[in-house]
Amino acid sequence: MKEIDVMAIGELLIDFSPAGPSLNKRPTFEQNPGGAPANVVAALGKWGRATSMIARVGEDFFGEDLISTLKEHHVDCSLITKDKKIPTTLAFVNLDDNGNRSFRFYRKPGADLMLHKDNIEETGIKRCKIFHFGSVSLTGEPSREATWHAVELAKENAKIISFDPNVRELLWEDHDEMKEQIIRGLSVADLVKVSEEELHFLTGEDMLEKAMTLLSETYSIPLLIITLGAEGSSYRLYGKMGFIPGYKVRALDTTGAGDVFWGSVLYQLLGRAKLLELQETDIVQILQTANAVGALTTLKKGAIPSIPTIDEIDLFLRQHRTHMEDKT
Repeated sequence: MKEIDVMAIGELLIDFSPAGPSLNKRPTFEQNPGGAPANVVAALGKWGRATSMIARVGEDFFGEDLISTLKEHHVDCSLITKDKKIPTTLAFVNLDDNGNRSFRFYRKPGADLMLHKDNIEETGIKRCKIFHFGSVSLTGEPSREATWHAVELAKENAKIISFDPNVRELLWEDHDEMKEQIIRGLSVADLVKVSEEELHFLTGEDMLEKAMTLLSETYSIPLLIITLGAEGSSYRLYGKMGFIPGYKVRALDTTGAGDVFWGSVLYQLLGRAKLLELQETDIVQILQTANAVGALTTLKKGAIPSIPTIDEIDLFLRQHRTHMEDKT
């Protein structure tokens, strides 16, 4: 059976992104495929890695569009199931003047929450190298049980665990429960991506380096990456810390930028012989490229539609090589 580089579990949904005023001067929205774990595997699939997605969508045209889009990005969709009664989850995106986004979800319930433990197949998990998940599928049952079952199978089979807390407070009825579930995710993960805001939320610490040390040491995280938006990213690898500056671009829409950034990190990690025997020089190179990928993703609307090609990434890096040499 074919080996899978990265398998992800979680939400697969439609993002409705602002598309400007209509002829009647009313707001219009563009339908875009999304969902944080899906964005990650779509990026990896587009760049040639073998990927698979475990998810649930409604048996409707939104669900069909999502599956079709992932297939176009060479993602194995055999583990995506359809719900006949519950519709595909929807999210409406609001963008501020700088392209930064906020979300409003239509999900009470949504099909993504209806993923069941019975939908999880151990044979598929056994074939992957990296297993990726986030916290959105942990917001309710039965998807929470299904997610933890899959993560436990991945751990039992010695897979590398990637986790993105992806805090969405509006999706949780109980904030203590939210923190409890996220902490459980941090406790099992080998690779963690956290935004600066999420880092403060999880640690209560304002100083970046202190917060990174606290989080990584408390939960024994081998590789912790902090995304800092346009400023760049920071890392903590087995006690060593550093900062890699970002790229200044005119952002149109930041939706999915962090996910595609993380897809780039995983893509490059897969190119290393032993993922968990990294050197600090490896992480510096990885984040220089991942920062570029994140910046490129903000230049278009939507998450999956904005994933840059390998050629676009290479060209951007060549054009900005002096930028990196000046700042590092």
